[in-house]
Amino acid sequence: MASFDFDPRTRIVFGAGRIAELGAIARDLGSCRALVVSDAGLVAAGHAEHGLASLREAGLDTALFDRVHENPTTADVDLGVAAAREFQPDLLVGLGGGSSMDCAKGINFLHSCGGRMHDYWGTGKSTGRMLPMIAVPTTAGTGSETQSFALISDAETHVKMACGDKRAACRVALLDPELTVTQPQRVTALTGLDAMAHAIESFVTTRKNPASLAFSREAWRFLDANLARVLRDPNDLAARGGMQLGACFAGLAIENSMLGAAHALANPLTAHYGVPHGQAVAVMLPHVVRYNGTTCERLYHDLLAITVDDEATPPPEGGAGALAEFYTGLMRLAELPTTLSELGIERSSLASLATEAAKQWTAQFNPRPVGPAELQTLYEAAY
Repeated sequence: MASFDFDPRTRIVFGAGRIAELGAIARDLGSCRALVVSDAGLVAAGHAEHGLASLREAGLDTALFDRVHENPTTADVDLGVAAAREFQPDLLVGLGGGSSMDCAKGINFLHSCGGRMHDYWGTGKSTGRMLPMIAVPTTAGTGSETQSFALISDAETHVKMACGDKRAACRVALLDPELTVTQPQRVTALTGLDAMAHAIESFVTTRKNPASLAFSREAWRFLDANLARVLRDPNDLAARGGMQLGACFAGLAIENSMLGAAHALANPLTAHYGVPHGQAVAVMLPHVVRYNGTTCERLYHDLLAITVDDEATPPPEGGAGALAEFYTGLMRLAELPTTLSELGIERSSLASLATEAAKQWTAQFNPRPVGPAELQTLYEAAY
């Protein structure tokens, strides 16, 4: 049995309408000044104001930094650090998708410990105490609310840096499914498929252990049962809640297991072609699952054994091949591209993309070893 060190650091608060409790939760942490990190879209949707209002009602002074972009860069973080230095918060609130939460963690690293984002690339590189942070996810995808990593891209080279430290873990994850209802259908699909990929990859990595497996299984149970429901009825609040819990538990699985080749293959697609992260992961995952089948067929079979879409749809039987087809079917249901050619990726770039993918941190945790040659073959299969 694999050894592990399960160190839960994040309180999880879940329920519809619980954004109203943000201020009280912040007060419980002893905070007086909160910097809310969000993006312009969430400000327009009114979600940022809901959080700010709750904080103000609890007596906190507040400031808003809303200049986060999708796939946040070092430039986004630097602007946020400037805002933090001016406001001097004692609490950070990451309100939004994974981009807002990751940017808030990046701001925390630099505001609390100094230096630049590159200094924290890797694990355990913080140099002192960091501000407490509350995560308020408005998507059901990244699971960043229960992870100690921030994914930040270099603004010039576009290389995605995974910066992790236990001190960067959020003190509280506040999950309110009502905040996810306003998502565009495409965002719902991409974040949901990303979360499902997290459950699948964390279930088979070389670092999997009894704790991570428990979270992966439960994440899969929630995500599989609810993604198709949400795609068919975006206002199904119960399904939205299931998706949020599934994404959150998948984040806990990643924290204790890491990810694999699908995410390694996805990052260069995002960096060089601007493919949204969830789309990049989704188009590569079925091919990685088939590739890994010779190593972990039984584990894939175990996931399918707990698949529940609805009572009229029996679980598919089989292992890697069946799981890959099942996942591709969800992509088709969401009307998303399923090949690299549909995404406009140039075939001549696959070799260089594979070389870069081999350097991604998650590649080393794939259950079946991968190098540039294997990764190029996987790109070719997805083309």
